[in-house]
Amino acid sequence: MAYDPTAAGTSAVPSSVSAEEPPTLPTDRRTGCPFDPPAELAALSDKPLRRMRYADGHVGWLVTGHAAGRSVLADPRFSSRYELLHLPFPMGDIPEELPPAQVGDMTGLDAPEHTRYRRLLTGKFTVRRMRQLAERVEQFTTECLDAMEQAGPTADLVQAFAQPVPALMICELLGVPYADRERFQSHVAIIFDQTADMEAKGGAYAALLQYLNELVLTKRAEPTDDLLSDLTTSDLTDEELGGIGLLLLAAGLDTTANMLALGTFALLSNPDQLAALRADPALAERTVEELLRYLSVADPLTRSALKDVEVEGQLIKAGETVTVSVQATNRDPRKFPDPDRLDIHRRATGHLAFGHGVHQCLGQQLARVEMTVAFPALFARFPTLRLAVPPEEVPLRDRSNIYGVVGLPVTWDKEEKQP
Repeated sequence: MAYDPTAAGTSAVPSSVSAEEPPTLPTDRRTGCPFDPPAELAALSDKPLRRMRYADGHVGWLVTGHAAGRSVLADPRFSSRYELLHLPFPMGDIPEELPPAQVGDMTGLDAPEHTRYRRLLTGKFTVRRMRQLAERVEQFTTECLDAMEQAGPTADLVQAFAQPVPALMICELLGVPYADRERFQSHVAIIFDQTADMEAKGGAYAALLQYLNELVLTKRAEPTDDLLSDLTTSDLTDEELGGIGLLLLAAGLDTTANMLALGTFALLSNPDQLAALRADPALAERTVEELLRYLSVADPLTRSALKDVEVEGQLIKAGETVTVSVQATNRDPRKFPDPDRLDIHRRATGHLAFGHGVHQCLGQQLARVEMTVAFPALFARFPTLRLAVPPEEVPLRDRSNIYGVVGLPVTWDKEEKQP
């Protein structure tokens, strides 16, 4: 799934829907259903495109309509360059004026720089190649479930399952040696730990980047069967390869981990849908697509107009920032009937959970494989899996750029062994 440093926020921002003052973007999900967008966002979704005030006072645009969202994300007249964007709301330690993308971070680039990276990587993430990794996903999933069962009958699903599965797959993709994986994952855990202070996160980030740079040198000297080794035959520099490795880690781990944890929470909270999945595991692919639409964990996506553009009859002027609310577009009733209901029988194709256009998430097929394998395996292994705390006590991850849960305490009935 695509990582965007301008995605979902760190604190609730009050909004206004008065005609005189452009509203700010609602971000508070802490009331009502934890899977629904902020309640105030619905009041702003009566129009597919409207004016919005940004964190620094800039007045740009908010997109809540699905068709308008696709139009903006697919139009090359809208830029993804970080330094041209205005933040839709304050984001903790991220400065209001964003610096240019770091080397290797193609999510903050436009053509032709973006095109160069994209062409080199696209062939590495084909549907066929990602499905070939399904056997490894199954292996890692089984290992995590075995450890859960042995330590049970309680667990924090985030720590025991949702984070390790995609972390191990990123190690596999980048070719991290088995001897280094514990150290690699310890750095990753600190970076994504919501309770860790900025000094600890900064240290872990620096250590991880140093490790990736060292790994690139190792792959150049002794290539193995992995993505980094493949890329060493290209014209990418060592610095670019290290940056790409960091991007793939950020894009492929945190988003998928939160989808696995929050998706499990959503299914446990909708027992009829969970029963349907258990009765027919062939529904796994539809379940994944519907959860992607329904939860929209990576939100919003932000662009800047390079020239005057007309969208939905509105003139967006050059220099104005446009924020596409993925939560709102994926709940647009004009695209998805009865959008606030989780329905795993729905054909949820066309959702914008992975973005759209040239910046659509490169690793989306791997994320799909991971979730399609992991969800049925989890519920098959633990038929009595349930929350270990009341739903309202599940700690929500609403101070992060990716929505989810901080932890998910679960329990199950320990089966008696047959004599």
